[in-house]
Amino acid sequence: MRLLHTSDWHLGRAFHRVNMLEAQAEFIGRLVSVAREREVDAVVVSGDVYDRAVPPLAAVELFDDALHRLADLGVPTVMISGNHDSARRLGVGAGLIDRAGIHLRTAPSAAGTPVVLRDAFGEVAFYGLPYLEPALVKDEFGVEKAHHESVLAAAMDRVRADLATRARDTRSVVLAHAFVTGGEASDSERDITVGGVAAVPSGVFDGVDYVALGHLHGCQTITERVRYSGSPLPYSFSEADHRKSMWLIDLAGDGSLTSERVDCPVPRPLARIRGVLDELLADPGLARHQDAWVEATLTDAVRPADPMARLMERFPHTLALAFDPQRTPGDPDVTYARRLAGRDDQEIAEDFVLHVRGAGADEHERAVLRDAFDAVRADETVREVAQ
Repeated sequence: MRLLHTSDWHLGRAFHRVNMLEAQAEFIGRLVSVAREREVDAVVVSGDVYDRAVPPLAAVELFDDALHRLADLGVPTVMISGNHDSARRLGVGAGLIDRAGIHLRTAPSAAGTPVVLRDAFGEVAFYGLPYLEPALVKDEFGVEKAHHESVLAAAMDRVRADLATRARDTRSVVLAHAFVTGGEASDSERDITVGGVAAVPSGVFDGVDYVALGHLHGCQTITERVRYSGSPLPYSFSEADHRKSMWLIDLAGDGSLTSERVDCPVPRPLARIRGVLDELLADPGLARHQDAWVEATLTDAVRPADPMARLMERFPHTLALAFDPQRTPGDPDVTYARRLAGRDDQEIAEDFVLHVRGAGADEHERAVLRDAFDAVRADETVREVAQ
């Protein structure tokens, strides 16, 4: 069975001030043409179809167009909701859409109920594990601690229990939206840290033939059978070195697989340039970036006049401008933003306790802070879904 694995479309998202809807439509066209030309047997979409719980109308229309085009091809499609999606909104009409071969799996309670497709070698069971917000699903899965690993492990127990009731030659595919240990993150993914931990071990998924992951925006192989497709388009300059693609997976009758990366359309290359403004404007080696979307970091000791206007004369698609002045070692004039760079909310809060009290937080206090941040994030998720 030939699978086309993609995820993290983020329909409706912009790249800085650039509307990406046209580029997203071009990607959908590429997806449909690959499914047709490469004789794909099933398309799997591993979450974050939309960029937010209540997407703009244009994004909904593009999603609707994608579903119609895939249904017209007669290629079964299995989709799950991600942490950016509203699972309930995305799942509206799922029962009816099933009849067109579009299978939306957004309910955690259905983790052990697969979509079953057939090929010449027998059945392939597709299990959809939508994004599982630990605080919201721990009761559904009967776990004591609201941690990513515990709820995913419980969901996979249901998958393996269902597989055990099927013929021994049944192959299995799991769609999941999670941060798996060994994956490399970028700046454009929403933080899903719970209890100070975001990642789950890949061993949680043992026992299935292929795991189609979503959430991380870089295409990457965790193990031979556990892979991220990554997002089809860049959504931050931290993805400047990404090769945006989809996975074409051939799942043989004995469960062995072969893989191939299929490139996505590139609306415009990304470039990150850094240096003194006058040097950036004169450097002939940067001519290759003149048609790229550019993030420029200026290291001038004194902020130059009209830096964005001057940059755009040479790099007309400059979208982001940052300043990181060159300083001598020991210079105390360090910005607050630089002091916080790379630190998470927990670390910043603990530093605040140290600054105010003169002594750092103890283990109990750190646990209270973690619980508070987890509760706020879970509450934000509930309120966003309820909109």
